[in-house]
Amino acid sequence: MTNLKQTPLHELHLSLGAKMVPFAGYDMPVQYPLGVKKEHEHTRKQCGLFDVSHMGQIIVSGDKVAEALESLIPADLVGLNKGEQRYGLLTSTEGGIIDDLMAVNAGDHFYLVVNAACKEQDIAHLRTNLGSTHHIEVVDRGLLALQGPQAREVMQRLCPAACDLTFMQHGRFTIAGQEVWVSRSGYTGEDGFEISVAADACQAFAEQLLAAPEVEAIGLGARDSLRLEAGLCLYGHDMDMTTTPVEAGLIWAIGKPRRHGGERPAGFPGADLILHQVEAKDHTRKRVGLLAEGRAPVREGAPLVDAEGNQIGEVTSGGFGPSVGKPIAMGYVGREWEVPGTTVYAVVRGKQLPMTVAATPFVKPNYYRG
Repeated sequence: MTNLKQTPLHELHLSLGAKMVPFAGYDMPVQYPLGVKKEHEHTRKQCGLFDVSHMGQIIVSGDKVAEALESLIPADLVGLNKGEQRYGLLTSTEGGIIDDLMAVNAGDHFYLVVNAACKEQDIAHLRTNLGSTHHIEVVDRGLLALQGPQAREVMQRLCPAACDLTFMQHGRFTIAGQEVWVSRSGYTGEDGFEISVAADACQAFAEQLLAAPEVEAIGLGARDSLRLEAGLCLYGHDMDMTTTPVEAGLIWAIGKPRRHGGERPAGFPGADLILHQVEAKDHTRKRVGLLAEGRAPVREGAPLVDAEGNQIGEVTSGGFGPSVGKPIAMGYVGREWEVPGTTVYAVVRGKQLPMTVAATPFVKPNYYRG
């Protein structure tokens, strides 16, 4: 496939022997010679470095920027202190999810990180709705994720001050003469840091991290199995424009001040439907975790049926969970099937494979909360 975009680490991936694949319009590493399973296990036990520079990094500035962003996002952003980060959703007027993102209160502006596949539409959405009153700037920076139980030890040698951050806190630091933006967060269920660095300094910075004995380069394959075990949604798969936050199990992303009876209720696209679902709980389907009884992997798109073969839902993400030791999945089922312990069946190559509805995450999170 031609005309794929490249991240600032493209040459480094090739030098490390990465297998490259198209992803969200970019040429990205799916795995390195270590292999997906070992990359996954290394991240859980030690520390992995991920190139996430394909994601969109956006600065929104202007008067009362938190209030402005709350007109598009149902999170409590006004209540976010400087240096704090929050997960948020861009919602549509129909109550669907346009994208999910991270939002940082950086003092005189908000710093957003959005999904690679959605960033052009997200930027257009922000400019259409806020562009007349606020400045929307897309920043050209590399973005790295250092993830795993030994991430703190690696960061301690590089930037001790960043280790004072706790989960979902953000700070600006200078490392080797470069300003870096560091958040204590990630997409693996492990402790770790997401590090924004100038594009022209990104490769040298990544090489410095990879020189640490604890660190291995990790590709998209292991990134997917790690986030699936952590019960984290992937946009375009586990949620999309046809999914409401309540159906997706993301009620917690709707800030309490934004709900009926709160200080700043509603005021975001789709609020009538979304807040009705929050209160009435009359939505007809729900995202659930699924544990396979056998060893056969169950992939995205597999129908979910009851014992009589009647379709009751569909798998949206699935694969083998190396840390769980068996195939795992997420998907949507009718509400009567959402209770953990319920048996449903995934149809794979014409066979009905039993799966047990399970709570997520599948592994215990190891976020650093101080």
